[in-house]
Amino acid sequence: MLYPVPAVMVGVQKPGEKPNIITVAWTGTVCSDPAMVSISVRPERYSYAILHETREFTINLVTDKLTRAADYCGVRSGRDVDKFKEMHLTPATVEGIRAPGIEESPLILSCKVTKEMPLGSHVMFLANVVSVSVDESLLDEKGKFHLNRAGLISYSHGEYFLLGKKIGQFGYSVRKTAGRRKSGSQRHR
Repeated sequence: MLYPVPAVMVGVQKPGEKPNIITVAWTGTVCSDPAMVSISVRPERYSYAILHETREFTINLVTDKLTRAADYCGVRSGRDVDKFKEMHLTPATVEGIRAPGIEESPLILSCKVTKEMPLGSHVMFLANVVSVSVDESLLDEKGKFHLNRAGLISYSHGEYFLLGKKIGQFGYSVRKTAGRRKSGSQRHR
C-alpha cells in the first residue's frame, strides 16, 4: 500500500437531516483541468448511503489541531452520534453544494460526484471540485495562500504525523543557480 496519505474529514448531509463527517484516508487529486478528486468509502459506512443519494461532499483538510476530531470521526458512526456537536466543530455553508464544510479546516473543497465506481472493499466517488474555501489567515498581503503554515497531518499505518520541514520545491533539481560550478568528474551508473 502507498503511505503516507492525507487524512481528511469529509462532510455529507441528507436534506433535512443532521450533517455528518466521515474521516477518509483514501483520497486524492485525479485531474487539475477540470479540478477533480476522488474519495473511497466502504459501502457499510453510514456516510456511504448519504454520498450515494446526494452525490455531493466536502473535503476538509486536517491540521494538528483537528487530529483528535479526525480520529473520532473515523471511529464513531454518524448513526449513533452527532460528530459536529461531539467534537465542537462548526458546519460551514459552502458555495455550489448543500453538504457542509468544517469551519475550522484551513481548506474546504466542495465536490459533486460524477461517477461512482465499485472497486471491491470500497466504492470510489470521482467528483468535480465546484468551489474552494480557504482560511484567510493563511493568505499573505499579496493574496498568496500558504497552506503549509496550517500544520497539516498525514496518516500512515494507523498513525498520524505532522508534516514538517521543507526540503525542496518542484524543479529545484534542475534549476540553474548563480555561482554553481561545473564539476570536472562525472558519475556513471
